[in-house]
Amino acid sequence: MFGVLMLLGNSSCNAQPKNDNKASLADTEKIEVYYFHFTRRCITCNAVESETKKALAEYYPEKMSKGDISFISLNLDDESSKAAAQKAQASGQALIILKGTTRIDLTTQGFMYAKNTPEKLREAVKTSIDPLIAVN
Repeated sequence: MFGVLMLLGNSSCNAQPKNDNKASLADTEKIEVYYFHFTRRCITCNAVESETKKALAEYYPEKMSKGDISFISLNLDDESSKAAAQKAQASGQALIILKGTTRIDLTTQGFMYAKNTPEKLREAVKTSIDPLIAVN
């Protein structure tokens, strides 16, 4: 009986929320940082965008100016944003980093840290992008 319970317990652990924040996409060398939002935005929504931009400007000014890293803010209420949202697998407000076959979802960290501890969000952006740069 204990063995059956262990087996059942192990199989139920497979239905966990996605903590691995990475998935596959089309191949590209450029790092694209997307922030998806809606027309109506709260203080935290605006802070996620502004703190992400600050992190990119602080840590990667040369790569931003050369176009190796881009920041794209898109309104999900605009029809023109649908293709990018689909590409990034964003169904709602989201902070997503894409490079080649790598997708990193920083949405949780963005909304958790942007307003009250923005340095943690900026660090999360840096620790997510640094390994992507090292791959070049």
